[in-house]
Amino acid sequence: MRAFPGTPGTFTSLFLRILQCVFAAGSIASMVTAPNFFSITAFCYLIASMGLQIVWSFALAVLDGTALVKRKALHNSVLVSLFVIGDWVTALLSLAAASSSAGIAILYFNDLGTCGFGEECQKYQLSVALAFLGWVAISISSLIMLWLFAAG
Repeated sequence: MRAFPGTPGTFTSLFLRILQCVFAAGSIASMVTAPNFFSITAFCYLIASMGLQIVWSFALAVLDGTALVKRKALHNSVLVSLFVIGDWVTALLSLAAASSSAGIAILYFNDLGTCGFGEECQKYQLSVALAFLGWVAISISSLIMLWLFAAG
């Protein structure tokens, strides 16, 4: 398997994993500081999905950091196939959560007119925006892992 930017054990991979953790943590923090988020199922699903993304991305960031320190390549075909499956599952779950939360936010706050420019509305919108940014980061990782798997 070839080594190119973003493959496991590179600085790019570590950077992407850290970005995923930061965006997911920011999304969760923004959502839980808003009152009454728990009464909307899509927002609860967003919290669960971002929590899974934090755990997955943090574990792989630690693995990337360890591989960088020990100067080892993580190109074992079994490991790469695990990364491909985990990244794609996490990416699809986070996209679904961000999309459903964005739909609910638009429905409740724009179409029904129950939210002006209040702080609660801004927190929901920030949480959804950070969730989409987290999805962009994990989708890049997913595509790199799929490319590595196909090349190997």
